[in-house]
Amino acid sequence: MAAQQKRPRPSSATDAMLKLHRRTMVLDGRVYTVVSLRPGSDFRFATNYFHDTWHVLSDWRGARVLARLLWGLAYQRRPGTLIVIDPAQLDTNPFDGAPSDPIVVVPSDLTVFTSAAAAALRRRLPFRDRSAGTVRWQTFGLDSAVDALAAERAMGSDERYNNDYAPQPTGWLRVDRIGGLITIFAAADQLRDLARTIATMGNYPYRGMAYQYLDYPETNGEVQISRQYRNLVTSARRARIDIVGRRSGPITEEAEHAIWSHAATLRRNRLRRLADHAPN
Repeated sequence: MAAQQKRPRPSSATDAMLKLHRRTMVLDGRVYTVVSLRPGSDFRFATNYFHDTWHVLSDWRGARVLARLLWGLAYQRRPGTLIVIDPAQLDTNPFDGAPSDPIVVVPSDLTVFTSAAAAALRRRLPFRDRSAGTVRWQTFGLDSAVDALAAERAMGSDERYNNDYAPQPTGWLRVDRIGGLITIFAAADQLRDLARTIATMGNYPYRGMAYQYLDYPETNGEVQISRQYRNLVTSARRARIDIVGRRSGPITEEAEHAIWSHAATLRRNRLRRLADHAPN
């Protein structure tokens, strides 16, 4: 009997060292090292555009692994390095069930990434070729940085006032949709600052949700997480099929509102069924 192929063990979002896939690609005449999550990793993301802001959507685990991806990227020294969250880890968005765009993170002080390169990369997604190998993505300093952030937040008002004069992250920061990709450009300082903040998003939820701008004060990009992320994805996907079928492409504002309403009804019905079957 042929030996069964083992599926990759999903990595923990709290591991100090992730195992990622690496590929070498030539895009727009430049050589890139493209790093991505392994297909067996159970981390899920979605994207959408709302209120003039590009959103990266996930749950608590997704936020923590995103933080580790950003932290590790801040310490890369190879020009042309990119992180890609490709369709293997993408859901339809949890609001109206529309398809999500892939996500790319670019270390802006190290890597040039043109619109032509973005379009060339988008054409190669989802990845169908074998990776060139595994990267051991080390993020050992992140836990200490998160502890330091917690200490800052616990400061008294006078200490916090003095801390406002600490050096701020520098470098080019931008969030935009380029070549069909939600692209986050950030220099090393900013990647580290974003990583430690995103890693703690689940500590201060409001009604089961938390938000963090990626590029304040421009506010072109935001990470949004929800404890009910996967339930929201499921209900929005089903509602979209019920309202507009499986056709792709833009929908009307009326249809979008109908999907929101129907998805909320599906979630309420699910809660009633769970309550009916709960033990007395």
